[in-house]
Parts: sequence; C-alpha cells; structure tokens
Amino acid sequence: MLPDAMIPSAVYRRIVDNQNTTLLLFDDELRLSYLNPAGEMLFAVSARRASRILAQELLPGPMGEMAITAMRGALVSGHPFTEHEFPLLLPGGSAGHTQGRPITVDFTVTPVSDPQGTGLLVELVQVDRHLRIAREENLLAQHQAARAVVRGLAHEIKNPLGGLRGAAQLLERELSDESLKEYTRIIIGEADRLRNLVNRMLGPNTLPQKTLINIHHVLERVRSVVLAGASTDVLDRMPTGELNETPTGVRIIRDYDPSIPDFQADQDQLIQAVLNIVHNAVQAIGDTGDITLRTRIQRQATINQQRYKLAVRIDIVDNGPGVPADMLESIFYPMVTGRPEGTGLGLSIAQSLINQHQGLIECTSRPGQTIFTLLLPLA
Repeated sequence: MLPDAMIPSAVYRRIVDNQNTTLLLFDDELRLSYLNPAGEMLFAVSARRASRILAQELLPGPMGEMAITAMRGALVSGHPFTEHEFPLLLPGGSAGHTQGRPITVDFTVTPVSDPQGTGLLVELVQVDRHLRIAREENLLAQHQAARAVVRGLAHEIKNPLGGLRGAAQLLERELSDESLKEYTRIIIGEADRLRNLVNRMLGPNTLPQKTLINIHHVLERVRSVVLAGASTDVLDRMPTGELNETPTGVRIIRDYDPSIPDFQADQDQLIQAVLNIVHNAVQAIGDTGDITLRTRIQRQATINQQRYKLAVRIDIVDNGPGVPADMLESIFYPMVTGRPEGTGLGLSIAQSLINQHQGLIECTSRPGQTIFTLLLPLA
C-alpha cells in the first residue's frame, strides 16, 4: 500500500465524489467551499451554483438555525459533534411542502484545518427511509397484535352471548304476558348488538376479490358517497394545479395523477377503507375546512418489508385540529377514538383491508394538517 504522501490528490477526490453520504465543506465564515455529488442530489443544486453561499441559505428554518449555532460552536471549540435523527428543512418547495422539504438526517460536524485556514466538514446521512421502515414494522406488529387480542376476546364473548340470547328466546316462549316479553326482546336485541360489534372488531373475514381497477374510480365513488351524506362542496384541482373559485363549507379537493395505471385490487374493499378515513376527516374538521384526495406514483417503495419498483400513493389530507400526540401511535388499534360517540373501528378496519392488498396506511399529524397515506404496491 502506498503511504498517504504518495497517494495522488485525484484519488482522494474520486473517493469523496463517489460517497453516498452528503459532504459539505465550509470555511470559517460558514461559506460553502465544496459540495460532493451526493450533496448536489440532496439539495437539488449544482456545486458550482452553491459555491460560496452561506450555510443559512442551505439550512433554512428554526432547526437550520440550531444546526448553524452548533457549527459555530464547533469552530470556536475545535471539537466535533454528531446529532442523530436531526430534522432539517431543505430550501425550495415540493409537492405538499410549499415552505421547503423536511428530511431527517444523522448530522456530523468535524472542524478541519489546512494552510488556508480553519473550516468545517459536515456529513449528512439521510435516515428518513430507515425510520419509515422501522415505523412500518411497528405499525404492522401493532396491527397483528391487536387482531390476535381481538380474536381471543371475540371467542370468549360470543360463546356466552349465544347462550344468553338462547336463554332469552326460551324464556320469551314461556311468558304469556306481552309486557314481560318486552324485557326479553331487549336482552335479545342487546345480545345481537354486541355480537355485531364483535364481528366489526374482527374486521373483514373474506379475501379480496381482485379485478382490474382504476384508483380514481375508487376515490370518485368515495367522494360521491361523502357528498350525498354531508353538506359539502367540491373544489377540483386539475393536474396543472389550477383551482376553480373556492366555495364555502367543507371542500373536497381532487389532486389526481392521471398517469397511474390500472391495477389488480378489490374495488369494494378499497372504497370501504378510503371511506372510513374520509369520514373521520369530515368529522374532524367540522363545518368548514379542506379535505384533499391526492394520488401519486411512488418509486422504489418499501412496504411491509417488501421492496416494490412502483406503488400507488394516496394521501388523504385535512386541515383540522390534528390527532392528539398521545393517540398518534395507537389510532389503528380497535376501540381507540378521540370522539365520545365514535366506535374506534374505522381505522382498524381500513388498515386490515389495505393489509390484505399487501399495502399499509400511515399517519402524520400536526395542528392544521393530518395526512393519512395509503401505499398499495403495483405488480
């Protein structure tokens, strides 16, 4: 092996240029002096165009300010530091992020010195995909555990319910007084109601009957059902992004990608899953607000630990108050609801239906924006 002094600088440059990790080199004024190709892809800017710009321009927002403050501290102290799962906002907007693109990174800053002066080497390793896979695994395990518990409870509940109902029927036959039969009918009716509730908790018990469907036919059917059952108006978002005049009340905004191909699925089950989520959104926003139905193609999607070249992504977005933080991790459990009159079964059933299509439902929420994302693999 050649000693370091004998290795040409071009070799070092080639090694750095081929790193998957984003590498940035800043001078002592925090002006960018080098950006490798991985960084060009992450920031969507060429190294030549980014040269000499200040760190504030590359790392905007409150979290960017925190990162820059820490970088200045590293320059003064000369000590490196690392922040794991650090949220950053990249400059420039993208679909759904008008103020910038949020990412999560492992963020390492190392002070470096050379004859030209002191600077900082910044390494950014994007971990969004790893966090998302871990979150998916947790969701899947959560859902499977919940279904196992519900199946056990259903067995223990339905057996005595059947005996209770049968005894009430036998008692009713022996009663001659019609006023007393009213009590046995109440027992029978309540037993039936509990049995139906348990059946709903168990979710779908039939395999999907798959045919070739268009996802926009599913969404249009859901929209029609919601419009028929609620006082809502429709606001169309065409592929160009142009909007018609905004009406009052609850608005259903359609933002469809017409390039999504037809695929094999059970249309009725998908309608039920989407309808459950949209109904929740309508109830969350109240009398006024927006619900957006957005479709996109997602490439190289990992769903339930399987890698797919293409997947259909359906975002159901509302601008309601958001899901309480203490409920966000458990909203797909049966009987979990934030409304006194709710049953807490809609999201659990929707997750079951989408799981039967090898897909997954995820949720992100903050006040003013809740997004339920349905991912369905394309063969």
